[in-house]
Amino acid sequence: MATASTNEITEKLEASNIQTTSSGKNAADVIKSQANEAFKNCDYEKSIELYTKAIEIHPDAILYSNRSFAYLRREWYGYALIDAKKALEYDPKYIKAYYRRASAYLALGKYSSALSDYEYVKKVCPNDKDANMKYEECKKIVARIRFEKAISVDDSSKSVANQVDFSSMTIESDYDGPRLEGDTRVTKAFMEALLPYFEKQKKLHKNCTYQIVLQILSLFKSLPTLIDISVPSKRKFTICGDIHGQFYDLLNIFKLNGLPSEDNPYLFNGDFVDRGSFSVECILTLFGFKLLYPNHFFLARGNHESITMNQMYGFEGEVKAKYTPQMFQLFTEVFNYLPLCHCINSKVLVMHGGLFSKDDVTLKDIRAVDRVRQPPEDGIMSELLWSDPQPQNGRSESKRGVGLQFGPDVTEHFLKLNNLEYVVRSHEVKQEGYELAHNGKCITIFSAPNYCDTMGNKGAFITITGDDVTPKFTSYTAVPHPAVRPMMYANQSSLFGLM
Repeated sequence: MATASTNEITEKLEASNIQTTSSGKNAADVIKSQANEAFKNCDYEKSIELYTKAIEIHPDAILYSNRSFAYLRREWYGYALIDAKKALEYDPKYIKAYYRRASAYLALGKYSSALSDYEYVKKVCPNDKDANMKYEECKKIVARIRFEKAISVDDSSKSVANQVDFSSMTIESDYDGPRLEGDTRVTKAFMEALLPYFEKQKKLHKNCTYQIVLQILSLFKSLPTLIDISVPSKRKFTICGDIHGQFYDLLNIFKLNGLPSEDNPYLFNGDFVDRGSFSVECILTLFGFKLLYPNHFFLARGNHESITMNQMYGFEGEVKAKYTPQMFQLFTEVFNYLPLCHCINSKVLVMHGGLFSKDDVTLKDIRAVDRVRQPPEDGIMSELLWSDPQPQNGRSESKRGVGLQFGPDVTEHFLKLNNLEYVVRSHEVKQEGYELAHNGKCITIFSAPNYCDTMGNKGAFITITGDDVTPKFTSYTAVPHPAVRPMMYANQSSLFGLM
C-alpha cells in the first residue's frame, strides 16, 4: 500500500487551508456588504453586529476599521480606538485605520496623538482635501485648548466677550424678526415671537444673538457648579434629557407640557446641540428662557457642550454657517460656565452622565469642582458628563473610552452617603425615551425622539412635584421637521468612508 510523502501531505493541507480561507473570506465579504448597507441606513447597532460576525469568520484590517467607524457613530470611542489599533495590527499601512484612530483620539481629548495620526494621513495623501482639512482642524483644536486655558484664569481681557463690536451689528430697517426690549432685555413677548420665527426657519439678527449669548455668559459666571433647586409643595417640575439640535421636537415638548414660566419650571439636562441641524435655534431658545426665568429654568452641561464634540458633530459648522467663527468661540466660552448638576429638594441629583470611580464622592466634592474648562479625561467632572449605568454590581471600563460604567451597588452607596432618593441622568438613547435601572434608583431620560432621524425611539420627560418626587414619565414620538438632514453641518469625509 502506497504511503503519501510528507511533501504531498503538506501540499494537500495547504490547498485545503487555502480553500477554507477563501471560503471564509467569501462568507465574511457577504456579511460585510450587509453591514455596510446597515451602516449607510444609519442602523449602527445592526452594522456592528454584522461586522462582528464577519470578523469572527475572517478578521482583517478592513472589517476592524469599518466596525471602528460604526463605533465612532455610536460615540463608543473606547471601542473605536481598540478596533482601529487592531486594524493596524493586521495592516500597518492601512490608511483608513489611522484616520479612525485619529478620530477616536480626538473625541477622547488625546489631541497630540490625534494630530500625529492626522499628520501621517496627510503625508500619505498630500493631495487629499479631507486629510489636509482634518489635520488643520486638529491643529486649531490644540490652539483652542490653549485659548481655553488662557481664559480660564481671571483675566477678562482674554475673553471673546470683550472682542464683540456692536457698532458693526446695526439692525437693518427691513429686518422683520423679534427684537430685544430696549435692545438688550429678553421679555415674554420676545420669546413668544422667537419660537414661531425659528419655526419658519428664519434667523435671529446677530445683534440680538450676541446680546443673548453675552448675557447668558454673565449669568452662568454667577452660578455654582451644583445648583440647589427648591420646588414648592404641590408645584410641578419638569426634567428633560438630550435635545441634540432637534428644534421641532423641542417645540413639541412645550406644546405637550406648556411653555416655561415661573409656574412651569424646567431643567434641561445637557446635550442641547450637535447631531440635529437646528442646534442654533435650540440653544438660543434655551438661553432665552434662562434669561427670562433665571430662577425657574435650569440648564446643565452635557458631554456635547465641548469643543471636540461640536467640531465633530455639527454645532461648530452650523454656528459658522448661520453666524460667525467668533460666535462659535463665544459659545465655547459660555459652555465652560454651564453648571454640571442640580439637586432638587435635597432628594434627587440630576447630572448628564453618571456616577464615579470612587466610593466616597459627596455633594461637597461636586460643589468644589472647577468646571470652567474643557472636560478633562478623568475625575469627577469627566464622570458627571460621560459615565453610564450597567446592570451588574461593581464598575467596568466604559465603551465610550471616557468615564466608566457603574452598577446598582455603586448607586445605592452614593445615595446612602449623600442622603438622596435617586439620581436622574441622560446621555443614552432609550426606546421609550426613559429607563429605570438599579431598582428604580438610576433613571435615564432622553428627549430627542427618532434620534438622528434613524433610531425610531420615543422621547420623554419627567414630571415631579415638590411634595412627591416620584417620577412620572411622558413619552412622545417625533414630529415632522423641514427637509434638513441631521449632521448637515458636520465635516463628513468622503475618502475615508467604508470599504
